[in-house]
Amino acid sequence: MRTKTGVITSNKMMKTIVVTVTTDKLHPKYKKRFKVSKKFYAHCEDSSKYPEGSTVTIAETRPLSKLKRWKVIETPEAK
Repeated sequence: MRTKTGVITSNKMMKTIVVTVTTDKLHPKYKKRFKVSKKFYAHCEDSSKYPEGSTVTIAETRPLSKLKRWKVIETPEAK
């Protein structure tokens, strides 16, 4: 099961949050590192308890809708 860790960018949908995962890539020719970000739609039963800006871990699951293929497995860190 693949997992990713990212920052919540939106929690306005019902039972869905948007998680932005940022990774570093290396350019094949110039060997310079640069950041690449991608948004994932993740399933959670209560999206109101996940505030924007907190860090969560998501895991791959079966397709739940047109865009949702991930679910939240770890609660956000306490601030």
